[in-house]
Amino acid sequence: MSELVNPEFNATANLRLDGMIEAFYDTTPAARYLATTTTIDKDLFVRHTIETILRIRLARVADGKVIEHFARTNPFAAKHWCRYTEEVMLHDRLFLKDLKAIGVSEEAVYGTDPLLATKLLQGYLYYTIEHEGPCGILSESYFAEYLTRKALALWTGGVRQVLGEPSVAEVYLDHQREHDHSTQVWNVLMAVVKTPEDEARVLNHLEVCCGLFIAYFNELASKVDLSPPPPDPAGAAVWGAQRAARLAGKKAGGG
Repeated sequence: MSELVNPEFNATANLRLDGMIEAFYDTTPAARYLATTTTIDKDLFVRHTIETILRIRLARVADGKVIEHFARTNPFAAKHWCRYTEEVMLHDRLFLKDLKAIGVSEEAVYGTDPLLATKLLQGYLYYTIEHEGPCGILSESYFAEYLTRKALALWTGGVRQVLGEPSVAEVYLDHQREHDHSTQVWNVLMAVVKTPEDEARVLNHLEVCCGLFIAYFNELASKVDLSPPPPDPAGAAVWGAQRAARLAGKKAGGG
């Protein structure tokens, strides 16, 4: 396992993330449902897994932009990010196996239009890489890895009710436990974090990612008739980020 870079700030960021995850479940009925149910709704499972696959596919493009940036500015960081992207590049194929097992075709999955919240996330990442550098994309990757290790295991019990057997997603979780991707991502992120202002920017990116994740689950629920559709997904993302920041700050004892 790699030695963690800047462990003091990592502890601060993780504490903030714990507060954000608490806010996430507090404000997102669909996420609470997935985390607690033992009889998961099949339509919700299918649509969520499709979106997970689409997000992994889109992440490949964003990761390529990070590699291009580092290839020009920091070849050592580029090498480490290439290694990470190689390890996660085809994870969409793992989730696809779960859908094929219940009769969802590959053509149906990759022919699905991503949700607006997913497009908003990608737009945010592309904007930051063009105007700021890779901090936004790296922060989002850390958010995803941290959330996976902290929360995703809660969902597998309900998934078994759909598939009737251990899912490929569970194999993915076991892989995540064996390979500490969160440390790997964090250390690359620290290649662009040198000042207190940089650290504040990372925390802001994490808050935005949480807000967009909240907006995604609310939009997901509306697609399977579990709740009314959000009237303003972009506004919901902003509100979610602000609320995540407030609750995370309280949990950390800060403002």
